[in-house]
Amino acid sequence: MRHTHGRVVQVESLADFDRRIAAGATSLSGWRVRAVDLTDRSAQLAACRVAGAAFLGCRLAPGDAERLLAEGALVLPAAPGAPLDTARADLYTADELYGDAAYEDSVDARAYAWSQEPATPETALAQALHDHAVDQALARWVTGRRLVGVMGGHALQRGSEGYAAAAALGQALAGPRGGTCTVATGGGPGAMEAANLGARLARRSAGELEAALAELARVPSYRPSIGAWARSALAVCAAHADPVDTLGIPTWHYGHEPPNVFATAIAKYFHNATREAILLEVCNAGIVFLPGAAGTVQEVFQDACENYYADESSVAPMVLLGRSYWTDTLPVWPLLQALARDRHMGDHVHLVDTVEEAAEVVADLADGS
Repeated sequence: MRHTHGRVVQVESLADFDRRIAAGATSLSGWRVRAVDLTDRSAQLAACRVAGAAFLGCRLAPGDAERLLAEGALVLPAAPGAPLDTARADLYTADELYGDAAYEDSVDARAYAWSQEPATPETALAQALHDHAVDQALARWVTGRRLVGVMGGHALQRGSEGYAAAAALGQALAGPRGGTCTVATGGGPGAMEAANLGARLARRSAGELEAALAELARVPSYRPSIGAWARSALAVCAAHADPVDTLGIPTWHYGHEPPNVFATAIAKYFHNATREAILLEVCNAGIVFLPGAAGTVQEVFQDACENYYADESSVAPMVLLGRSYWTDTLPVWPLLQALARDRHMGDHVHLVDTVEEAAEVVADLADGS
């Protein structure tokens, strides 16, 4: 069944497109319009906000593709045949996913377009084999490492205070202050990108990180241009050799969220449920949760559920950063405390207010104190 309720709306016929427009739709964010002939719908498209929409293998009137791209939509041609190695031996790199061409021609974009083609037993098998190969490569990569997760909102823009704080957290966790952990994120934009950036530059000074943040702020978002967003980050990478290893685990399920380039290793999955479970599983040094919306709250309680039923030796620390946010804005902390009471996880949940406190908690746990 193709779900059409929630954040993703699948539109696979002109009649369905027309029905939704007639019902009053004015924002197409989250729409995936696939293989629909829209050459006579220029006026309807022009009347809608299209940032965050994806047009996959659609026919468009001359000039519409360029306008949609400029307004923040993703426009990809049909991609017959698997555009990547389904039996790969290693994790991805940013250079491999993005390449040197326009984003629309990149491995990342072509893989997403291919994943949105009508499902067949062959494509389902190919995607399952690919994700299994990524699993195997990831298992080898994480061996012997202490991984701490950083989770937070994908909408956090470069140049914001929250983005700078997430970058400072990543730098602290990957450095001596945080017990020299390997930082892992969901691999996307926003807080995830910032944490991977900070971790990547863990050997650099705070001033060098500030300079990188200032450079990135020139392109604050991946909308309207994923290509410009990625190129600005790749330029920062090129200016800072000898990166510290850091991990991103993104998914093609949210094709409108491109992978950030600051993760030195990228485990990208087609199946988001697998990716979510793996991300929690590999963070053996715990997870720091930055302010976020529904997705971050979901991750908090996914992690809490694992810890609730875990034996004492298997509980992974949880650190919520932002006392006011997690108690007043989104009152997650009181419920988490209630769940943790009289359980093994009770001593492993923490609420802090600063990056320094979060890094100190993780470092203390790394030392076994």
